[in-house]
Amino acid sequence: MAKKEGIYTNQETKVRKGKRYFFNKFAMFCNHLAAISLLIAYLAPHVSPENFYFIAFFGLAYPTLVILNLVFVIYWAIQLSKRGFYSLIIILAGWISIHHYVQISLNNNPDKLKKLIKVMSYNVKVFDLYNWSHNIETRAKMFSLIKDERPDIMCFQEFFSRDSSKFDNIDSLVHLQKAKYVHVEYTSHARLHQHFGIATFSTYPIISKGKIDFGYKSNNVCIYTDIKMGADTVRVYNMHLQSIAFAPNDYKYMEDLQNDVENEDMEHSKNILRRLKIAFIKRAKQAELISASIATCRYPVIICGDFNDTPGSYTYHTISKNMDDAFVESGNGLGRSYVGKFPSFRIDYILHSDKFKAYNFKTIREQLSDHFPIVTYLEVQ
Repeated sequence: MAKKEGIYTNQETKVRKGKRYFFNKFAMFCNHLAAISLLIAYLAPHVSPENFYFIAFFGLAYPTLVILNLVFVIYWAIQLSKRGFYSLIIILAGWISIHHYVQISLNNNPDKLKKLIKVMSYNVKVFDLYNWSHNIETRAKMFSLIKDERPDIMCFQEFFSRDSSKFDNIDSLVHLQKAKYVHVEYTSHARLHQHFGIATFSTYPIISKGKIDFGYKSNNVCIYTDIKMGADTVRVYNMHLQSIAFAPNDYKYMEDLQNDVENEDMEHSKNILRRLKIAFIKRAKQAELISASIATCRYPVIICGDFNDTPGSYTYHTISKNMDDAFVESGNGLGRSYVGKFPSFRIDYILHSDKFKAYNFKTIREQLSDHFPIVTYLEVQ
């Protein structure tokens, strides 16, 4: 009887080993797919979507691909298999990219003897004009936040103002905080006296204003403002780049997927991918025009805005060329600036030339818009 039991146990062991062998073969196949996808994601910042748009999708998925490869590292480590080094090496090869998503900064103490400029960038979503948040106090809370922060330079995207009444936001902002000089550019108007666009406020005198022409009429825009700071002049770029422009039913479809609600509408999937593709290509062209303008600027530069794209994108890479990222320099934690369902990543930025050094970058976790405001101190070198 003991012998039969022993035979039975050995056979059972062989079956288990056989199952584990085939499962590991399948796991290794999936590991290959994840590793190759991560390698393609590393190419996304360097390849224009105008040439190979599909690569941009891998760049968008970069955080997920890193986590997926990390899961395989842990899986193989539990089995004491050297296969774990496969994904680990690929993750480490792109280690510098992770810093753009998650950051730990230890040295956040600026030299008090040097000049500090406080900069804010904020997509205000027209100050909740249409009551998206279902809270009539949202605009007042936004204004209170701005007043408490007291930035020297403020860059607003999706800005709104009315010529008269309580929604004259330019007049209200000038009166409640110290940045009195204004550069505003409107991209659309409604009922003659309602204006939508982008605005830069400064405590320092504005000596020149300009706009980058994207070559077609749209709600997306980039302005630049030359600001006099003592004996120096600084150019501030403020931009709102091409959004994905999802329709309400697109968001509903994605929400169903997140909540495991059965939905086999393939046409919706195609529509979402189509919108992403168009946005990737349009942003690439916009980024190239902005980069060309920055390259010809003879002043130190500060760049603020809603790029509508992640750090793993061609858009970010093109605009940030030869620039420093305030979050990478002095941020902490997960760099998430978009509050919406997709993409829930860092898509708002404060960049600068080496004339400055960033300190105390922070994301203000006040959900008053679909974007969090971001703030940093820039020390003049």
